[in-house]
Amino acid sequence: MSAIVTPSAPATPVAASSSAGGVKAILRLEGAAAFAAAIALYAHAGFSWPLFALLILAPDLAMLAYLIGPRAGAAAYDLVHTYALAVPVALAGFLLTSPIVSALGLIGIAHIGMDRMLGYGLKYASGFGDTHLGRIGRK
Repeated sequence: MSAIVTPSAPATPVAASSSAGGVKAILRLEGAAAFAAAIALYAHAGFSWPLFALLILAPDLAMLAYLIGPRAGAAAYDLVHTYALAVPVALAGFLLTSPIVSALGLIGIAHIGMDRMLGYGLKYASGFGDTHLGRIGRK
């Protein structure tokens, strides 16, 4: 007699796999620390504050990729909202003594830190509101 095959349990819901409680608070505090450090380094280097004001929200233009679909939107958004891109850009700028590259990297770090501090996290392909820091927006 053959065994009855039942479908496996559904994948863990996004809400259950996102950060919660104390972990979420630590991740937000970590974002605040990155934001403060980037601002301090930017000020110390004497970079342009009008440039900072002009570009601080520029990474959010990646949201336009959501017009293609949620998978493309999440991939584009997450690419420009990761320290794995912004930190090497800032370091390359300092190592190559390129003030504009350094400034762009620090603005990127500041933006990411600000977003994390405010509770905006990396996106899941399931939708813009599903982030690694929990659900944002209306439920």
